[in-house]
Amino acid sequence: MADQFRVTLAQLNPIVGDLAGNAAKARDAWAQGRTAGADLVALPEMFITGYNTQDLIMKPAFQEAAIKAVRTLAVDCADGPPLAIGAPWVEDGKLYNAYLILKDGKIASKSLKHHLPNETVFDEVRVFDAGPLGGPYSVGNIRIGSPICEDAWYDDVTETLAETGAEFLLIPNGSPYYRDKFDVRLNHMVARVIETGLPLIYLNMVGGQDDQVFDGGSFALNPGGELALQMPVLEEAVTHLDLTRTADGWRIETGDKHTHPDAWEQDYHVMVLSLRDYMRKTGFKQVLLGMSGGVDSALVATIAVDALGPENVRCVMLPSQYTGSDSLEDAEAAAKALGCRYDYVPIREGRAAITNTLAPLFKGLATDVTEENIQSRLRGLLLMAMSNKFGEMLLTTGNKSEVAVGYATIYGDMSGGYNPIKDLYKTRVFETCRWRNCNHRDWMMGPKGEVIPPRIIDKPPSAELRADQKDSDSLPDYPDLDAMLDILVDQNGSIADCVAAGFDRDVAKQVEHLIYISEYKRFQSAPGARLTPGAFWLDRRYPIVNRWRDPS
Repeated sequence: MADQFRVTLAQLNPIVGDLAGNAAKARDAWAQGRTAGADLVALPEMFITGYNTQDLIMKPAFQEAAIKAVRTLAVDCADGPPLAIGAPWVEDGKLYNAYLILKDGKIASKSLKHHLPNETVFDEVRVFDAGPLGGPYSVGNIRIGSPICEDAWYDDVTETLAETGAEFLLIPNGSPYYRDKFDVRLNHMVARVIETGLPLIYLNMVGGQDDQVFDGGSFALNPGGELALQMPVLEEAVTHLDLTRTADGWRIETGDKHTHPDAWEQDYHVMVLSLRDYMRKTGFKQVLLGMSGGVDSALVATIAVDALGPENVRCVMLPSQYTGSDSLEDAEAAAKALGCRYDYVPIREGRAAITNTLAPLFKGLATDVTEENIQSRLRGLLLMAMSNKFGEMLLTTGNKSEVAVGYATIYGDMSGGYNPIKDLYKTRVFETCRWRNCNHRDWMMGPKGEVIPPRIIDKPPSAELRADQKDSDSLPDYPDLDAMLDILVDQNGSIADCVAAGFDRDVAKQVEHLIYISEYKRFQSAPGARLTPGAFWLDRRYPIVNRWRDPS
């Protein structure tokens, strides 16, 4: 009976729907494992299809193609160690989220996901059938239990595996990032180890998919909860993990323990990786954005440069009569500091032409927000024209505070294909700019040093759509606004909760009102990197038509 067992863990970045490309990644990982003398090569949950597939997985032709790709992969990987891979599985007319063990040219074993997540970004109850509580599978003389992702958040699946002879747990995951998520995962896994007394390997996917980013950070625990191995976050990695049989059962040999960066760095890395993968996986190469001289566009430009390189980012200043000289100077200074292209496209003549065109219709009516928004929508038109002409994807630059209360112009500054800072409150925008000015990492493609001029960060925010305009004219100061939004949006709290936190009831009611009446804007807004469980898209789904208001 073998006393050593090597598992090759492939923390990789698949593309949803790219069956051939994902299979090629799996074959490469398998080859690395074979060279390293692995007894098993493991990939994450639903790796062959990519994840999260949403309703794509309900298409029978896609299911058939995915299973066919796995069967072909089994043949390709027959001469070497077994390969464990996440894939869909159809049996007796039911569709399962499965973990398949490929051995000797065929699918030798399968585990079916029992607990289907039906919250936050997941609708697995809608698309999959729940598998039964099952037992372990065998690789040589070793019996391995593989609860699939959510299955390891509950004790029944792991206890059943332990009771039916599993000698260690290998858990494939498609677990997306939110701030401080790793601690949540670790606490659950420590509980499973303590309950079962078995070593546990947590293998997570990495990479961006629409708004979600899978952050990797795979790890391994020995009985008692001792950390034996920790892989990097937000990077692809292939690691060989060794287990040794002892008188007390299998134990994981100590491996590399990568230190995870703090939440500020992880958030920034997520925004960079999210944009980089969204571009790479959709086929775009370059981006452009409106560069206003404000903090939001400066941060988005910096993220874009770090994701794609300065040569692939175009910053466009579109000044009106209300654009201050400091904004002109700051926008150009930021673009130059980043090393990207900077274009100057005044909108004064275009705005005058539109104003003259509408003058007969608007005769006798007072000037109001309509004329302000014409400027924003004209900028959106011009930026989209450049996007069409140059083949560059337009980035939108609204932070979470603005997105929450609708302080943005639909078909104007909301125009664009992706929003890297959509889940970043304004107060965190300021601090993230300061963080980036002081920090540089190898995964950043932009320059080191102070790339966002401090004056941009320090000056009062303004849309500059009328004379002497400040955001504070229309909204509470951002620290107060963000604190109330955290209560009402992220915590799903009440007006009473806002009042208990020290805020004026009428102000909180107004913020709540703005949140609800802006739902139609968010429904049409670009996707953006998810940083919290309260992100606007799949995490938070509200009706557009809604007359309810909190009476408290």
